[in-house]
Amino acid sequence: MTTATAAASKPSAPPISKTAWRSLVVLLMGMFIALLDTTIVNVALPTIRTSLDASESTISWIISGYALAFGLALIPAGRIGDRIGHKWVFFTGIALFTVASFACGIAQTDEQLVVFRVIQGLAGGIYVPAVTAFIQILFPPQSRGKAFAIMGSVIGVSSALGPIVGGLLIQAFGDTDGWRTVFYVNLPIGAATLIFAAIWLPKRDKSAPRPPAGLDWFGVILVSAALVALLVPLIQGQDAGWPLWTYLTLAGGVVLLAVFGLWEVRVARRDGSPLVPPSLFKHPQFTGGLILALVYFAAFTSIFFTISLLWQTGLQHSALESGAVTIPFAVGSILGSSQSNRLSQRLGRTVLIVGTALVAIGLIWIWLLLLNVTGTDLSHWMLLAPLAIAGIGNGLFIAPNAQFIVATVDRKDAGSGSAVIAAIQRIGSAVGIAIIGSVLFGGIVTPKPGPNAGAEFAAGFTTASAHAMMVSAIFAVAAFVLVFALPKRVGFGGAPAGGKPGAGPGAGAGASASASASASASASAVDKPGADAAGNAGSAGAAGRADAHGAHAADPEHPAEPIHAGHGAHAAAPATTHGSHAADVEPDAEPKA
Repeated sequence: MTTATAAASKPSAPPISKTAWRSLVVLLMGMFIALLDTTIVNVALPTIRTSLDASESTISWIISGYALAFGLALIPAGRIGDRIGHKWVFFTGIALFTVASFACGIAQTDEQLVVFRVIQGLAGGIYVPAVTAFIQILFPPQSRGKAFAIMGSVIGVSSALGPIVGGLLIQAFGDTDGWRTVFYVNLPIGAATLIFAAIWLPKRDKSAPRPPAGLDWFGVILVSAALVALLVPLIQGQDAGWPLWTYLTLAGGVVLLAVFGLWEVRVARRDGSPLVPPSLFKHPQFTGGLILALVYFAAFTSIFFTISLLWQTGLQHSALESGAVTIPFAVGSILGSSQSNRLSQRLGRTVLIVGTALVAIGLIWIWLLLLNVTGTDLSHWMLLAPLAIAGIGNGLFIAPNAQFIVATVDRKDAGSGSAVIAAIQRIGSAVGIAIIGSVLFGGIVTPKPGPNAGAEFAAGFTTASAHAMMVSAIFAVAAFVLVFALPKRVGFGGAPAGGKPGAGPGAGAGASASASASASASASAVDKPGADAAGNAGSAGAAGRADAHGAHAADPEHPAEPIHAGHGAHAAAPATTHGSHAADVEPDAEPKA
């Protein structure tokens, strides 16, 4: 068959309906505020601290509480959407997010702000899974890559805009109340999203098959209690002086995690629907991949927590200057992620190795810089190169990493694996902020009043920041080592090249989360063979973002097709490929087209 004949015989992509494009606009409006909110808050932390007379632990909770609630909501929300339809789950999440944003803006105490931030994170975790689900449902397989590429660009822009917009708002409205506007900016976008979502998003097709009913609510309670028990002493311990209860609570958290594991095994043996299927952990590579996701997100989301506090509280720069410092990382992340999909196809796991190596180099460089430069002599120009290097590495890693992790498990577990990875990424963000915050605040020494008090405080804060950055660098180096646990290559559609033991030839690729900041963002999947799974990578902006992110199996009507969208700071991972669609690739061969 000639090339022309082959090209002519290839079916053309079906047209995309106006409903699909209008729905995508609505969905991306929701994704925009989720990612913007995670990165924008970092530059507001110092002014929140002074305005509300907030404690050091409160500052950590503002970021960690949001990330933890976000991660814990992802899997339950996605499965509920599969059962009742994603339109009203999305609508409910956006409504709650908008109300919580207003509540954050009017908070009068630091305790109120933390509670409202947790609710805001919970709301984000509720509605973000619907974004990837609707893209799967509304766009034909041949066109999903374009939709995910647009989503990636929006998330990249929102993540990069966050610190600058936050700095401009605080500069315009003052240090006392300017921080409130970083939450109010969500209100008009949220209100518009609610109106358009009610009008444009399609309802669930009642003829479409539904996943099995039931959700492991007791498992949700157990894992939530365990993670809270671990985070509370990590965040509060420094303020409290590490009393006995902090160690007992940590031990209790470990016990609860063990009980959660036993419970999930019990649910699986009774043919139930466990929150985290134990079958995932039959594959050591998947377990190593989860640890990789945890430590990597602990490393990179904590960078801007440290830098924002150092730049404003320690060195007395403005919020706008603090936001400007983060631009090299955001730009580097966008550049790296725009090339990550192409490079991962050509180089396989090597692109993840290079990415984590660049992040580790950048963080070690910043650590040594903070350790050897006097605080008052430190300038944003000194951070430009290491932040740009770390940003490029972050972009190379974020988009394809979950594709490689999910490829280590059986095809039937691909959807569940994607969801678990996205949740672990958010939890990693929360744990990283908790640990780094404890190290940073524990190293700050308030100087005695005197003519040199300002310079001494800046020097002390810079040293404490160096210690915090050292911990971030250690996490990054650990991530670099753990990358070698992943398969060398992922074949067409997400299969581990060469059919590695434990992962069937059609093992599906999942998705990476996200946030900028916090940013993040989501994952949910129908736990059954034959469902598509498409995912999106986490935000590359400050404090991660999000922001966000995962995979959702939601289109049983079409055979899975590969999705390639390594654009912006957030990208779609290839969809699950089944049966004859899975191409077997030799271990050292290029993936077949």
